[in-house]
Amino acid sequence: MTEIITFPDEGLGNSSYGVDLGDRRLLVLDPVRDPSVYLRVAQQQGFEISFSVETHLHADFVSGSRELAARGATVVASRASGLGFPHRSLVDGDELDLGGLTLKALGTPGHTPEHLSYLLLDGQRELALFSGGALLPGSVARTDLIAPERTEELARQLFRSLASKVWSLPDDLIVYPTHGTGVTFCAAVDGASRTTTTVGEEKTTNPLLKDADEDEFVKRLLTGYGSYPNYFLYLREVNREGPHVYGERPPALEPLSADRVRGLMRRGAEVVDVRSIADFAECHIPGSLSNELRPVFATWLGWLVERDRELIFVLNDDQDRAELVRQCLKVGYEKIVGELEGGMAAWAAAGLPMSRTGLVTPGQLSDTNARILDVRQESEFVSKHVKTARHVELGSLPLRASEFLNGGSVVMCGHGERAMTGASLLERAGSDDVSVLVGGPEDVPVGLLT
Repeated sequence: MTEIITFPDEGLGNSSYGVDLGDRRLLVLDPVRDPSVYLRVAQQQGFEISFSVETHLHADFVSGSRELAARGATVVASRASGLGFPHRSLVDGDELDLGGLTLKALGTPGHTPEHLSYLLLDGQRELALFSGGALLPGSVARTDLIAPERTEELARQLFRSLASKVWSLPDDLIVYPTHGTGVTFCAAVDGASRTTTTVGEEKTTNPLLKDADEDEFVKRLLTGYGSYPNYFLYLREVNREGPHVYGERPPALEPLSADRVRGLMRRGAEVVDVRSIADFAECHIPGSLSNELRPVFATWLGWLVERDRELIFVLNDDQDRAELVRQCLKVGYEKIVGELEGGMAAWAAAGLPMSRTGLVTPGQLSDTNARILDVRQESEFVSKHVKTARHVELGSLPLRASEFLNGGSVVMCGHGERAMTGASLLERAGSDDVSVLVGGPEDVPVGLLT
């Protein structure tokens, strides 16, 4: 029996996959930039990684195919991707002989123009469909990431792709999507929480597809789009050209003195404080951006920080430096200068200015006259929010911060991390009366909600 290994990335809301080819070789599909997770499994199970297969040019992460190619893997991708580095190109209907198994390319444009899904075959028997972004549990991947004028065209291509290439497959065939594990901004609408699905289940239950002809599908799809991170606009080209290969040694964080950090800030470096919201509230460098190190750290870094800015980080001693670097690199942020040596204790010892941010508990909301600013996504806000809250998505806040500087603000999100990021943006814009709600709508007294 062919083993398929799932490698989920909670922060990206994606999965990559490993396929045991049966002769101690491993095929990896849609790998993320850091190859260590695949190499670790290969070493533990005695595999050699022979193929790295891409379904499409990813907009939400930097591909790891070049890293795996540097270790001997053959990269396989759609010919229409136009990759700028050695690879084996496939078009619709091409078959890749895997030595006992076969990988058949299915042209499924829609999410992207060059998109391929892959049907894994044992002889004539279908074993699995790797759908990339063509079909997700309870959803499909969005078609508006290429150009506004192509959104509807690609939506129609996606419907036709599914009708001509997927619906004829067995209903019980397992579908392994790249997008859709957890929260992914590539999904057109929030789907099911499952990692995998089946062809039959999606035909009968997918809310975008059930009882829909092409026009109805397009209507449903185009009314469901939310915003997406800024870095989606350039990562396709990074992946087309081929990202830098780090090999065994990605960059480490260089320790920087407080004086050097201050000098780098004067020339435009971005200081990102990755400590907990409680630690940031207690003391932080004025003008620094709060972005707690957690699975979705990379998404918010890419959304809020310009890619060409030099990056300096503030951490606690017990935080994972290697994980921080991995998250930066997987969304294409390469200008990692270093970290404040000694953390905030060193900054304080140098006698440099520090700021504080107030914290508010849900029970205190009724007792404060401050205006509430909710920075969650539109769909979250519509679902449930505090009656008196104003709303702006966190990703839009840098451009709209001036609207929220007059009068005190209590910033809220679902738990507190995004709210603290929002508060740090308001402080940077000039607010001197901003605090953060520790918690979210689920913690607020019911009488305050609508």
